[in-house]
Amino acid sequence: METDLINDTHKKVNAALESKDSTAFETVFAENLEYIQADGKTLTKAEYIADLDKTFRKTKSLQTSQYRIKSSFEHEIFTEKIARKSVIIKPKMIILTNKQTIQTEEVFHWKVMDGEWKVVKVEVILEERY
Repeated sequence: METDLINDTHKKVNAALESKDSTAFETVFAENLEYIQADGKTLTKAEYIADLDKTFRKTKSLQTSQYRIKSSFEHEIFTEKIARKSVIIKPKMIILTNKQTIQTEEVFHWKVMDGEWKVVKVEVILEERY
């Protein structure tokens, strides 16, 4: 079933995020990815991955998890709304660290491309940082 395959893909992607491996992370996205940030700015796949790499360089560690709020399947597109929580630890001075928590609600649009599920669009509809 679609949700089982996509659940497995989310686990792999979360592991790639936590290991700060943007190469493994980006494999889930279609080349024509449209990534819409909470502020409305739209990024291409290359821009999104470059932004992510920049974050990884400034990050000591990262933990993330998500759960599906709802989903639907229409016209060969699997759409899911997920809630995500990420905790980022950034170095601060020599031995101190700074913890940042980011909670988001995101809408993912998945499509089978060349026999694999790929994300063609992500919309971040809510983002809270504290």
